[in-house]
Formats: sequence, C-alpha cells, structure tokens
Amino acid sequence: MQKFKYKAKDDQGKTITGLIEAADPKEAAKILQSKKLVVISIISKGPDLITEARAGILGRIGASDKVNFTRQLATMVTAGLPLTNSLTILESQASPAMGKVVGDILRAVESGESLGSALEKHPKVFDQVYISLVRAGESAGVLDNVLTRLAENLEKQREFMSEIKGAMIYPAIVVSGMVVVGAIMILFVIPKLMAIYDEFQAELPMPTKILLGVSKLATNFWWLGVIFLAGVAFVIPQLMRSPAVKIQYDRIFFRLPIIGNLRRQIMLTEFTRTLGILVGAGVLIVDALEIVRRSLGSPLYEQAMARVGQSVQKGFPLATALAETEMFPPILPQMVSVGEETGKLDEVLSKVSNYFGQESEQAIKGLTSAIEPLIMIALGVGVGFLVIAIILPIYNLTSQF
Repeated sequence: MQKFKYKAKDDQGKTITGLIEAADPKEAAKILQSKKLVVISIISKGPDLITEARAGILGRIGASDKVNFTRQLATMVTAGLPLTNSLTILESQASPAMGKVVGDILRAVESGESLGSALEKHPKVFDQVYISLVRAGESAGVLDNVLTRLAENLEKQREFMSEIKGAMIYPAIVVSGMVVVGAIMILFVIPKLMAIYDEFQAELPMPTKILLGVSKLATNFWWLGVIFLAGVAFVIPQLMRSPAVKIQYDRIFFRLPIIGNLRRQIMLTEFTRTLGILVGAGVLIVDALEIVRRSLGSPLYEQAMARVGQSVQKGFPLATALAETEMFPPILPQMVSVGEETGKLDEVLSKVSNYFGQESEQAIKGLTSAIEPLIMIALGVGVGFLVIAIILPIYNLTSQF
C-alpha cells in the first residue's frame, strides 16, 4: 500500500485535503469517490521510512491486539455504529502493526467486500475459526452477538494461556539459573582450581575427575556442542514435517504423566468451547467439526475429529460419533446427547468447556506442585556433586600436612 496526498471537494463545495492509503492512484480515487468527494488531485506521498522502520521493529501482533480489536469492534457494532466508521476509529487507536492490518480491512470493506472476506486476507492474524464465525454472523445478521462471543472466547483463551505461562515461570527461572551457574563453574572456576590441585600434585577423587573431564570437554570442544545443537535445531523441524513422526510424538506426549493429562484437558477445553461458539453462531455441525479439526493442532485429535465428522455426515448423532472415539472421555458424549435432545447444544458445550477448563487448572496446579520438588532435588544433587568434587581434593591436601 502507498500513501497519497489528495485534494477534493465535498458535497457542499468545500475543498479538503488529506492522506489516503491505496494500492495505486486509481484505487485511491475510487475510495474518495465512494465517500462522495470530487477528486481534484492525487499525489504520491512516498514511503514514510520512520513509520515503516517502527512497524518493522514492532511488527508482531500479539493476542492482546486481537482481543482488543474484537472487543472494541463488538462494542461499536452493538452500539449501532457503521462498520466502516468503527474500523476507521480502530485503525487510529491500534498499535502500528495492528493498525496496518485494520487499515487493509477498512479499505477492503469500503470497496464492497464483506468483513469475513477482508479478514481472510490476513490468515496470520485471524484463524479459520475467527473468519468462519464472522461470516456466519454476517449471513445471519447477528454480527454484534458473534463478535461479543468471539471477544469473550479470546479473553478466556488469553487468561488460560497466561495461567499456563505463569506456572512455568518459576521452573524456567530456576533451571536457567542452574544452567548459567553450572556453565560458569565448568568453564571458568574449575580450570583454575585444577591448576592449584596440579601444582600440589593432589590425588583427585572420582567426582573431581568426572568434573575435570566435563570441564576439559566443554572448554576444548565447545564447538562440537554448537554443531550438535544446530544439527538438532535443523533435524527436528524436518522430522516433524512427517505425519507419521508427528502422530508418534503426539502419542508419546499424551502418555507422559501430568503433562500429557494437561495437554489432553487443553485440547478438550478448546474443542468444546470453539464448537459451542460455532454451533451457536448457526454454522452447520459438519462444517463446524471440520473447522475445529483444523484448529486443534494435535494429529491424534485431528484423526479423531475426522472420524467424528464422517459419522455425522452419515447421519449419526454427534454424541454417538464422539462415544465411538477413545480420544474423548465418556462425560462428553453424555452431555452432548443431552444438548442434542434439548436443542441447546451450544449452551451444553459451553458448560462442558468450563468443566474441562477447571480440570486444566487443577492439572496446572498438579504440574507446578510436581515440578518444584523435582527441581529442588535436582538442584540439591547438582550442588552437592559440585561441593564434593571441589572440597574432597582440598581435604586430601590438608590431611597431607
């Protein structure tokens, strides 16, 4: 997109000037004409290097940007503000990166495209679930309700991910500290101590010899470690492109104690919450299942969802299709059956999502409770080994005099 400086007259004959973004002068003229302006001149302003550099530095669009955009747009649309006016306000209030995206959406809507089509041009910002819900809201005339539910869903997702990240902060800090202290000891402290031991010809015990070997290996062949890490960083992504490897990795991950259960609860929470929103927005159950399948990010659950979708297409109830798949706990098909019988499937799925969300919180607490003592034990063993390896030679030296 380019910026153009324009001069035009409004319907009252008043001359106005300003800036407009468009792909070329013709598109800029069309946008101005759609606003009932008579174009006098359009001149290319050229790229704003400072703004582009700032956008490059701050070019990442976070979850908060997306949540704020959805919540504010829902509020404005619910209040009866026209969509173009709402997007214009949001463009001016958003961060540089998000403002650019909103500006593209605004120009697409002004040119006659639907909001869903405009959002589809930015797949890195808006996923398929988001776009499908907006399309359903536009076609049913309930865009304000859909945007409100979308905003609530995104806020719940952000809070949930914040809890997971918060639970991992303490273990990450402790482990990082252990690694840094261990590296400093091995690379700088141990070699100097070993020089002292060699000077006094002290007899080194086995723990000290092990530590000395590790220190020599790290100081003399550190480049092998760099090559190994680079190789791992290159090979693992290549392996993960294979569907068979991804499925096997997923299967192993789900079998891990505590962590596997946590991921399963997260998958079930996202599945029920997203499916409930899609069904509540009027999306056909078969289409909703396909959208959810592509959004889960788990090969095993994608396979399970594909089987569920095929069963529903053949005419089986959703509850029956879920009961035939071992990836879903018995409570889910039972509750879905109640929702199908009462015609309140979206409400039931929302309640089930809250249940799985609470289970996820308990799994997070269990993970935190399990990690802390393990870290303390590992820290104690590591510090004890270092103390023994360093103190024993000193003790042997003092006993010789």
